[in-house]
Amino acid sequence: MKKPLILICNDDGIEADGIKALTKEIRKFADVFVAAPHTQQSAVGHSITMANPIRVRKTLMFRDFYGYAVEGTPADSVKIAVHTLLKGKKIDLVISGINQGANTAINIIYSGTVSAATEGTILGLPSIAVSLTSYTYTDFSAAAKFASKLAKIVLKNGLPKGTLLNVNVPAVKKVKGAKVTMQGKSNWDDNYEIRLDPANRQYFWLTGSMNKMDKTTDFDVKAVDEGIISVTPIHYDLTDYKFYEKMKNWKL
Repeated sequence: MKKPLILICNDDGIEADGIKALTKEIRKFADVFVAAPHTQQSAVGHSITMANPIRVRKTLMFRDFYGYAVEGTPADSVKIAVHTLLKGKKIDLVISGINQGANTAINIIYSGTVSAATEGTILGLPSIAVSLTSYTYTDFSAAAKFASKLAKIVLKNGLPKGTLLNVNVPAVKKVKGAKVTMQGKSNWDDNYEIRLDPANRQYFWLTGSMNKMDKTTDFDVKAVDEGIISVTPIHYDLTDYKFYEKMKNWKL
């Protein structure tokens, strides 16, 4: 039986440990093609490169496996892989990750990881974004194994047009299971610290904390806090359909 072809990307960069762990796990059952940013691209959202050249270089990731480092954004990486690097080949699935840091609630809007998967969805490919909800926890095994399990389910069942899956894995030794969730309502209380560089010039550094507003594990933030893997189906259609109907009466 022919193996599925899975395109893997991320926003942490092609050298990140998370994408290497994911690639090793997915290679156990699929042919893998990696196209990822050559440097860290967290929180760049769905930006794409239009006014600068995009260079791509073949890069040794581990042992005898090569990926392609893209001098661009996560969305660039998916676009150039689908339209050029893998042109003419049938891609069965896109997986973006494994990201370090949660991509829950409002973070979904900022996330380069989610945006790479969104780009795959826009291009008509079933897509999954996977994040490990810590910047310091480095055991990607649970996240990689769950991504592999979910990938097989999606390959079998497919996804609705325009829908992708956003997965967040708790940074714990033993997860309590997985649950289908909704995007949380939690948001950031942003703060810009005023700092001085060695030349005594002022600059600003974004900090802050999450205002956790979600009370049940039906939402991604709370599920992760309770040690549960959160799987949220999301869509790139941002239309507010309820208000759309009301606006029809505005007589614009």
